[in-house]
Amino acid sequence: MQDNAMPKWLSPLMAFCLSFIVIATLAPITGIQIDRQLDFWLLWLGAMLILALPVCYLEIALAKRSKTTALQALSNLTRDADASSKWRLAGWFGAVFIPFLVGGMLSNSAHLLNISVLPSVTPTIVFAILAVVAFTVSFIPRQYTVVLTAVGVLGSLILAQTTGTALSEWKVTPLEFSEWGSATVLALVASGLGLGLYWQSSLAVLNQQDSVTKMALPIWIAQLLAVVAFGFFAVKANISAYALIFATVMATGFMLNMAREQLQQRQLAVLIQWAILLVAVLVWAIPQIGPIFNILLVLWGLVICLIYAVFAGWIMKISHLRKSMNFSHEVFYNIWRIAVRVILPVAIVLAIIAVLGKLF
Repeated sequence: MQDNAMPKWLSPLMAFCLSFIVIATLAPITGIQIDRQLDFWLLWLGAMLILALPVCYLEIALAKRSKTTALQALSNLTRDADASSKWRLAGWFGAVFIPFLVGGMLSNSAHLLNISVLPSVTPTIVFAILAVVAFTVSFIPRQYTVVLTAVGVLGSLILAQTTGTALSEWKVTPLEFSEWGSATVLALVASGLGLGLYWQSSLAVLNQQDSVTKMALPIWIAQLLAVVAFGFFAVKANISAYALIFATVMATGFMLNMAREQLQQRQLAVLIQWAILLVAVLVWAIPQIGPIFNILLVLWGLVICLIYAVFAGWIMKISHLRKSMNFSHEVFYNIWRIAVRVILPVAIVLAIIAVLGKLF
């Protein structure tokens, strides 16, 4: 097995840890409220079923069809579909979004560390130190960084449990349109869907499986559990800064490793590869534009999922993904196709409107 090849059982673990940490980043910087509001949790569960599950299947099916990473695969997939090369931008959007998301995660960690441990140190310096460590970690084989990330996440959950306070009562609040945007962000962007990370990590084992369900369903369940775990423990206590920051740095190193591999497969010059990674991460060191980047992070992630839904649902040939997915019954494929062609685009556009509505 190559250094970066991941065994099958690590993909769900990666999904749980990655979702948990990205949620920990997006919740505070985007104002997503995860408390014991029954109406919001039901809305989020609906988003997981009708949005995240079809996208998860979509990502793994494209991996099985292309047999290469997302950035490289779009060239092959557009040729197969006789589609415009402009659709290949989806791969670039995802590849550049990964280090941009890394910057947001490290920026949030620097803020936590600055408040709880190093109040006298300039936040930019703390961010720079974490970025250097993350880039260093990116050279560690991925299976090790996933395990280290899991150690940090489990540590944060245990600490939240042992130092937590009593849970508040469940309550039902008036449902607002803006909550759909938050639920969609948690279901899609916070789960890392559309970035090609699960796509990339599944390549080593997909050829050994006859159906994408064996890979997609465990990943989706892990994402589901991650949001539940974060929501439960976020109400009880603040997650330990040390454990969360350790997990975040390990996860960002893992993500940078994945992004670098995608850029390498496009045979870009090494200097260009590093320029893309460094600029996308270090731009977060500019404190004055942090609020703008926070909203850009959410909208960018939603747009990537929207492009993939339209491409797979309307541009690709029907036979291509049907064969890759290999559902046991044709009705399951038809339900998935309706979700991708109609429900996903409409729901994501509504979520984008809801997110933008918070600004005005």
